[in-house]
Amino acid sequence: MARSDRPRRAAAAFGVVALTSAALTAGAGAEPPRPSGIADTLAKMTLEEKVGQLFVTYAYGGTPDTAHPSNRAEFGVDTPAQVVQQYHLGGIIHFTWTDSLHEPRQIAELSNGLQQAALSSGAGVPLLIGTDQEQGLVTRIGEPATQFPGNMALGATRSPADAELAAAITGRELRAMGLNQNFAPSGDVNVDPANPVIGVRSFSSDPALAAELTAAQVRGYEDSAAADLAVSASVKHFPGHGDTSTDSHTDLPVIDHDRQQWERLDAPPFQAAITEGVDSVMTGHIKVPKLDDSGEPATLSPNVITGMLRQELGFQGVVFTDSLKMDGVRQQHPDARIPVLALQAGVDMMLMPFDVRAAIDGVLAAVRTGELTEERIDRSVTRILELKERRGVLADPFVDPAAVGSAVGTPEHLAQAQRITDRSTTLLRNDAGVLPLAQPTPRLLVTGAGDGATTALAESIDRRGSRSTALPTGLRPTPQQIDEAVAAAGRHDLTVVLTNAAWSAENAAQLDLVRALQQAGRPVVAVAVRDAYDAGHVEVPTWLATYSDKAVAMESLAKVLFGEIAPTGALPVSVPDPGRPGQDRYPFGHGLTW
Repeated sequence: MARSDRPRRAAAAFGVVALTSAALTAGAGAEPPRPSGIADTLAKMTLEEKVGQLFVTYAYGGTPDTAHPSNRAEFGVDTPAQVVQQYHLGGIIHFTWTDSLHEPRQIAELSNGLQQAALSSGAGVPLLIGTDQEQGLVTRIGEPATQFPGNMALGATRSPADAELAAAITGRELRAMGLNQNFAPSGDVNVDPANPVIGVRSFSSDPALAAELTAAQVRGYEDSAAADLAVSASVKHFPGHGDTSTDSHTDLPVIDHDRQQWERLDAPPFQAAITEGVDSVMTGHIKVPKLDDSGEPATLSPNVITGMLRQELGFQGVVFTDSLKMDGVRQQHPDARIPVLALQAGVDMMLMPFDVRAAIDGVLAAVRTGELTEERIDRSVTRILELKERRGVLADPFVDPAAVGSAVGTPEHLAQAQRITDRSTTLLRNDAGVLPLAQPTPRLLVTGAGDGATTALAESIDRRGSRSTALPTGLRPTPQQIDEAVAAAGRHDLTVVLTNAAWSAENAAQLDLVRALQQAGRPVVAVAVRDAYDAGHVEVPTWLATYSDKAVAMESLAKVLFGEIAPTGALPVSVPDPGRPGQDRYPFGHGLTW
């Protein structure tokens, strides 16, 4: 797709970022002239209205006028519309736990109502309305919206075209529901197999592949001939959250990459996204002591945000924080100080502050005392307004709720999602030659992690004329559940056992289940429906990886099991062998077929 209407940055070869003198000075020159409409809007805004534009939070309720007690408790008002009006917000983010996401038409009507609230108060600037529809593990809006298996499954296809199309479909459906921003894709390179927060949210452990697919998804989300069909993408989590075994939701991870390692491992996807003109970058709440000696998380570090992201990589768009409710950013400073420090670091928009009123008042106080200048606030607000203008939000923020049914979860989109997912299933091992199965196979047991996944796979099997029994055991099967599964396996011709993050200590009972099933005297097919790393922890003659437990992935798995399609996925990560430190059980790129 053509990108002639958007600036390109100096490109770096995938795999290694070339931090040339041009790149080093790209962020230091004079700012481009502001479009007159944006300058006029900015000139009419009060300081409070400008500061409100810097904040994005959620609100509770399925309609703009829903009175919800949590709104009163957290924001001092009753309804989502009042939250927008009270704080002059720049954006809203939706979650299922805020009771915001029920079905497409409701979401569209909620979006319209919130936009009307923004337009009827304060400066009258429409909202960015976003969510985290990464697909796969992080999916906020379920069916009937089109579902994809997620980034690591796309990595297994090795197809930039598939990654771009998945993003384009996701983006168009979000926009039809009134969401104009998606906090995706994750550009993190999953270097550490024990990473508890990224994992399959990453495309790959290979920087070149991750960079190529990150760029493709930015094109998919943001490229469109019509502004009202595209959404704003946000690549995350800068400077790279892939090499840590600590979750920044609960602690402050420390990543020990030096400059050379960062340029080789972490930077390429972000450089690729910037080269494609990505609208925004989200920071990670991680500490990188060999790149920044301030002791601050990257979100609050001028060296990381202004130095590395803006000056070295040349990014001139909007910088978002990750959620400011996360413990990784709240350990060292009061909540009212965090937005001030983030702005001083070079951030533009603060996502989900722990206390919105305190956060806004902290920024206002910093301006009034001279710690922050109003000119600094103006720079961020200008970037935000430019983003909204580029995505058509300023011109027309509304959608047609009556049309959403013909745009979301269409037969064409569903068929495209299935074809893409069919190319991701990866066969790691088929030593006994069990696969492909004869069709129909009389009696199949489907057991293991996940009610939804076991049920979906059993239904896919039954549609093919075989008889299956679904016996989910959950992420942490009890000894009684293991015994029941083993007894059931003895009554069936073959058992398919699903594992989900079985590599983690808390889920290790899944490995006990797999081992016990192998003692039942019937063939066993093991399938990792999240991280492929499970396959390194237990010996099974037949192993597959789907990278997702969604129904669309289970349908692709059934096609492979019965030989309707050949497995064509290739591992986008290497699978270590825990018994042989430093060696892989299955190397990067491994994948069998027939």
